[in-house]
Amino acid sequence: MKHARLLVMTDDLPQASLALAQTESFHPDPRPPEAQALSEAPGRGYRELYQQARSRLDKIARLVELEGPPDLPTLRVVDHAELAATNQELATRWEEASRFEEGFRRIDDAERFIRDQAAALANFADLKIDLGTLRNKTRFLDFYVGIVPRENVSRLEGAVRLADHLLFNYLQRGDSAHVIIVGPRGEQEAQLQSVLASAAFQALPIPQGLDEDADPAHQRERLAQRQAELEQQRQTLTETLADWRHTHQDALLEAQRTLLLAEPFVTLDPSIRSTGHLAVLAGWVPARAVVALQQRLQDSLSLPFQLDCRDPRPDERPLVPSVPVRARLLQPFALLVKQYGIPQYGEVDPTPLFALTFLFMFGSMFGDLGQGAVIALLAWAFRRRLGRFWLFGILAGLSSMLFGLLYGSLFGYEEILPALWKSPIHHPILMLKLALGYGVLFLVTACLLAIYNRLAVKNVAGALFGHHGAINLLFYLALVWGGLNLARGDDFGAAPLALVLATLGALAGYAWRQLQAPVGEKVLVVFIETLETIIGYISNTLSFLRVAAFSLNHAALSIAVLTLANMMGTTGHVITVILGNVFVLVLEGGIVMIQVMRLQYYEGFSRYFSGDGHEFTPLRLRRGVRLTTHGT
Repeated sequence: MKHARLLVMTDDLPQASLALAQTESFHPDPRPPEAQALSEAPGRGYRELYQQARSRLDKIARLVELEGPPDLPTLRVVDHAELAATNQELATRWEEASRFEEGFRRIDDAERFIRDQAAALANFADLKIDLGTLRNKTRFLDFYVGIVPRENVSRLEGAVRLADHLLFNYLQRGDSAHVIIVGPRGEQEAQLQSVLASAAFQALPIPQGLDEDADPAHQRERLAQRQAELEQQRQTLTETLADWRHTHQDALLEAQRTLLLAEPFVTLDPSIRSTGHLAVLAGWVPARAVVALQQRLQDSLSLPFQLDCRDPRPDERPLVPSVPVRARLLQPFALLVKQYGIPQYGEVDPTPLFALTFLFMFGSMFGDLGQGAVIALLAWAFRRRLGRFWLFGILAGLSSMLFGLLYGSLFGYEEILPALWKSPIHHPILMLKLALGYGVLFLVTACLLAIYNRLAVKNVAGALFGHHGAINLLFYLALVWGGLNLARGDDFGAAPLALVLATLGALAGYAWRQLQAPVGEKVLVVFIETLETIIGYISNTLSFLRVAAFSLNHAALSIAVLTLANMMGTTGHVITVILGNVFVLVLEGGIVMIQVMRLQYYEGFSRYFSGDGHEFTPLRLRRGVRLTTHGT
């Protein structure tokens, strides 16, 4: 990556921004220039016009639909006058379109009111009385309409009778009863309120805005008529809007083209500084793209310019963007890596290693030729819905198929295909040994990457003594050496023991020197960190036993399904095998996916991947977004 500094004449800035956007290789650097004389920020009026016009077009986009994104047959500079004219055109169009938006809003509000009224009326459907009487209490009578739990009805009926009121249970739904309480107005109202509260009485709101002399059935009929009228109004308004769109579609498409061409200069604006007729802008450019960028500027700019490129300084490393993986097969894995973070500039991009180890672990834990083929076929069938992840499903299925051939497993059957290697269920000890060996190799690789990444940023102390640095790696290798001796029936060994003690002593001494605390606290912290190092590497290695455990679990679960199927008749056997394989695919497939991600993120990325970088997002001509019609 190179840091590029471009000096141009201020009049040539719009053309320069368009040329940079065409190359798609210039990532703007918004830091202020080192030269204090270049302190002015040009293009403020241009940016304000663009933002106003873009806001108006976005508002129109809520209502109308254009016939696809506009093409850009020719690239040209949009000057201030053209942008102002476009802004004025959009202002006129938005003034017209806003009337449609207001019309749709009024219809939406009216329909919402009708829905609320219909929901309220449902509570009074079985009450044969006009609602106006219930809402407007008389001079001598009180009405209470509400819901109480069914078990409280009898108790409430007796309590309200003592207050000279009557209770009518007019509807029961589930555990609730709809009741109406009628009685004389007077001094006992306060007493009645406490009785209602103790019985968990919940008042039902009586709909407002209805005819005073109509019962609920008549009210529902009138609401249905009003709903039909609103639907007709909406249809008429939609047709009028379609005619308006057809009339102004060309003008709106042209406005969108203008804004797309003006966008690069506006996007670049925070990175531009100028004084008088001279402007400077800076950014990051991939080293391989510098020559093409220089050539594009020479072909596009009519006035003199100067492009200077240099390597990033050490203090700039956290600011340098990282170029994402471009390989199509790695794209879905890059998205999963991105969920953890983006590699810093200079760090090893973990995507290729992540893809390789992910597929290896998934296939070894879920090895079955038939089930892997189902995964691949489903990913292909739903490729449009899965987007870029359909490739991920294809590769995961192929990995499962490969290990299914090695294991000799086809939909759980192990006697149909001859195993090209060995079946996990028949060689469990071998699988456990291989899983431990794979775990050691994985952790050693992660430590080596951590050392490289720290050396790349000149952090020598961290590469030697930091977590998962060189001293940690020596300790781990010595621990593995001694562990292999014990596995063969020998003692731990003097040489590995000496190396373990020496590396632990070096780590403890480094931690002691780094701590600024009382002696007692330093002793406690160093002891805990040393113990954590020992336990951590042992537990991390044993964590990879799950690779073997799930391969055994997959085979055992398949055996259980087939055993159950063999207890059925012919039809039951087929149905049980099908349902059992679906169960294995959904349940165990999901669990295996989670376990693989856990091993990748926790055992791998946490060792060597900082994930605090930022992605290379070059200036580019953004193609238009499809605008949607109101209500779609």
